[in-house]
Amino acid sequence: MSEYKKDSLSLTGAIGLGTGVMISAGIFALLGQVAALAGMWFPIMFVVGGIVTGFSAYSYVKMSNEYPSAGGIGMFLAKAYGQGTVTASAAMLMAVSMVINQSLVARTFGTYTLQIFNMDATSYLVPVLAVGLLLFAFLVNISGNSFIQTFTSIVSLLKIIGLVVFAMGGLWVAGFSITPAEGSGSTEDATITSMIAAVALTILSFKGFTTITNSGSEIVKPHKNIGRAIVASISISLFVYLLVAWAVSSNLPLNEIIAARDYSLAEAARPAFGNYGVWFTVGIAIIATVSGIIASVFAVSRMLAMLTDMKLIPHKHFGMPGRIQKHTLVYTIVLAMVLAVIFDLSRIASVGAILYLVMDMIVHWGVFKHLRDKVDANPVIVMTAFILDGIVLAAFMWVKLMNDWLIVVVSIIFIIIIFIGEYVFLKHRNDGEEGHAH
Repeated sequence: MSEYKKDSLSLTGAIGLGTGVMISAGIFALLGQVAALAGMWFPIMFVVGGIVTGFSAYSYVKMSNEYPSAGGIGMFLAKAYGQGTVTASAAMLMAVSMVINQSLVARTFGTYTLQIFNMDATSYLVPVLAVGLLLFAFLVNISGNSFIQTFTSIVSLLKIIGLVVFAMGGLWVAGFSITPAEGSGSTEDATITSMIAAVALTILSFKGFTTITNSGSEIVKPHKNIGRAIVASISISLFVYLLVAWAVSSNLPLNEIIAARDYSLAEAARPAFGNYGVWFTVGIAIIATVSGIIASVFAVSRMLAMLTDMKLIPHKHFGMPGRIQKHTLVYTIVLAMVLAVIFDLSRIASVGAILYLVMDMIVHWGVFKHLRDKVDANPVIVMTAFILDGIVLAAFMWVKLMNDWLIVVVSIIFIIIIFIGEYVFLKHRNDGEEGHAH
């Protein structure tokens, strides 16, 4: 497993990591779910999600400029709250949400791959393929930073080009008529609350920019390039999302987009280009999910290693050789495999969105309350990000309570377990250190 290595990631490599995580399951798996909540105007929700993410990214850019770190968010929280329960718990919420995203990406890979063979998305082969992809990501991640940034940068470029070709082709077939997808009698009308809730899922499709912050100390000229990489990644992703969403909207009626929500891009290619279009779209999906999972695993394993070094989370070797980074990589992959087998795409995405938004609000409050002067952050922008997150989270949880209350319960249990577990761990750690001092 590679060590933290200063200047081992270029600006291009950092952008490749960011877009590698973002442009994966975000557009392939979430587009249909966003349509189910937002109705025919679902493409606009990606714009709104991009705006909310832009406000959120402000805090991370300011923190990264002041504290570039391979621990990323874990280090930011420690600067804001100290090395206590809030820092450890919020960092774990981020780590868990990233692992959840990995399982989402892995299942998306399985779902789209089966479309080549006209197999049902509920097939047992979906989790089998997901586990296989996660194993491949593990093998790539033990090969070192240089290979990872080269691989993800090239693959990110390929999938961006592929998605733009797909979108332009779809719009060309539709006569470049950018019109909302037509509904039907079986499609429920979207409400203001459900549209706001849809923004939560679009935010999840943008949150890959945090991958860049988690590799901060490894990026060349981090004080300048971290911010540049974040802005570039979000901008590129927003452009691609909007183009693809309108292409799908122009080629499929709303009820069919929702019915095929786990593989809506492949279904949208069928009327425009037939089976060749489906195969092309599946090929892009495979490329996108492979690069996304590799970049995400790269980031979260390093964040967990930093939290372990800071003694904020428990660590056990289980007889494994090598350094802590390799161990956290193994933990990350194993947990993602378990989640990919147990949960379906919709529920994985929902839990991930809730955990991420809670963590994001904790970060913004920490910057506003404790660090705004130190990092030269505008308090109005930071509090705007905090309030927007709160509105989106409340709307999303309300909609889920009405339609799938178990998701909300599971998410709250996750949060409670993490906070209680960290409190107990840190209390025992502090007691042990005091006893040792005596």
